[in-house]
Amino acid sequence: MITLIKRPTPSRFWSFTTPVLAVIATMIAGGVLFSILGKDPVQAIKVIFWDPLLGPNAAYFRGQLLVKAGPLILIAAGLAVGFRAGIWNIGAEGQYIMGALAGASVALAAYPAESHWLFPAMVVAGALGGWIWGMIPAVLKVLFGTSEILVSLMLVYVAQNFLAWAAFGPLKNPEGYGFPGSRNLQQYPSAHNPELFAGTGMHWGVVAALIAVIATYVLMQRHIAGFRIRVAGEAPRAARFAGVLPANLVMFCLGLSGALAGLAGMFEVSGPSGQITDSFNAGYGFTAIIVAFLGRLNAIGILLAGLLMALTYIGGDMAQLMLGLPTAAIQVFQGMLLFFLLGFDLLTHYRLRLGKGSK
Repeated sequence: MITLIKRPTPSRFWSFTTPVLAVIATMIAGGVLFSILGKDPVQAIKVIFWDPLLGPNAAYFRGQLLVKAGPLILIAAGLAVGFRAGIWNIGAEGQYIMGALAGASVALAAYPAESHWLFPAMVVAGALGGWIWGMIPAVLKVLFGTSEILVSLMLVYVAQNFLAWAAFGPLKNPEGYGFPGSRNLQQYPSAHNPELFAGTGMHWGVVAALIAVIATYVLMQRHIAGFRIRVAGEAPRAARFAGVLPANLVMFCLGLSGALAGLAGMFEVSGPSGQITDSFNAGYGFTAIIVAFLGRLNAIGILLAGLLMALTYIGGDMAQLMLGLPTAAIQVFQGMLLFFLLGFDLLTHYRLRLGKGSK
């Protein structure tokens, strides 16, 4: 019989070391997986982690690193605030989709008009679209005590249906020869989110992600609201005695994470992706959960974790192209990272006791 015994004081050293151990364990387990699939494990790990940074075409892929990291960091920053309070938004993917739909709808409604106010209006619409989608589980939790985990997750599938409906229906390009998908916003100057510096991958979405990192750091480390959020997550009863209202906390955390996810979707559809299609969502909302935990729910850690996960996206695409690895294998490889991180976290906060009927 195995019993988990909570450690009185978890080691700070192991708390910061476990993400590194999780990455190493993922590489080892991933190498075993690739070997089973008949691929050279060393070559596969090299292609995923080394070649995008220092390989033959590294200059191009280093620019793509920010393109992939931007939405992951932006979404994870919002999720981490809620997670610290014990409020679990698992539906950021749906909020990401609705933010993209809201932002693209504003642009396509104004087409072909040119205005300096169009892109800021898209930003507001994107944040509002994600915020509204995040507030649905918030309101249901406050009024009826429903689980924000289940409601936010189920809303992802509703958002995906909205996405398909829009791509085949109201947002469909009338000059697209019958193919699903909206007009390409990259060809609409007032609605386009271009690179700010050529070849770097830096666009307004990346700038927003950096601002979100700074803002969440200040909120959680330097503001009384951040202190209340941390207390609510660590000691809910103490938080209530201190005057923290659970309903307000739920509304704030789910609204914030929804708005940031919506912004990520808007910046993506107006920039790297360029258009609404039925396959627009790339799983950023789910991957951002891994980023948040890998970064220890800390703003600086999320920044580094976002870059690491972006590297696995780029390296995974290269491995599929160069080594013929299936997409599912890369997704399993990324999922291993969260699995090992949670496993090492468990051992950081608990110790194992072996024996019959241990108390």
